[in-house]
Amino acid sequence: MTLHRRLPEALTAYQAASDAPLLARLSQRIDESSRRFKAIETLIPGALRAAVKAGPIDDQSWCLLVNGNAAAAKVRQLLPLLQASLLRQGWKDVSIRLKILAVKRPSS
Repeated sequence: MTLHRRLPEALTAYQAASDAPLLARLSQRIDESSRRFKAIETLIPGALRAAVKAGPIDDQSWCLLVNGNAAAAKVRQLLPLLQASLLRQGWKDVSIRLKILAVKRPSS
């Protein structure tokens, strides 16, 4: 006679996060960062858009992740425009930081 054990139903990451307060807060911050990025994405020139991603957000600042120094220099020039747009759209005044991601070059 074989007994079949019933496994608990699998949870999505979102369901698991909502059950744990710390994970729920992290999930909220990720969502807010994504919404902010969508709110300013069209202000980033098309050729530069692929080099910029939404990053972490906390109570004092929001971070944009940028691929390489050249792209970061261009995005840095856009920061006043991006922040003004967020303010007009009702977002809380939070400074925007840039984090430059190392671009991996193919080995020769």
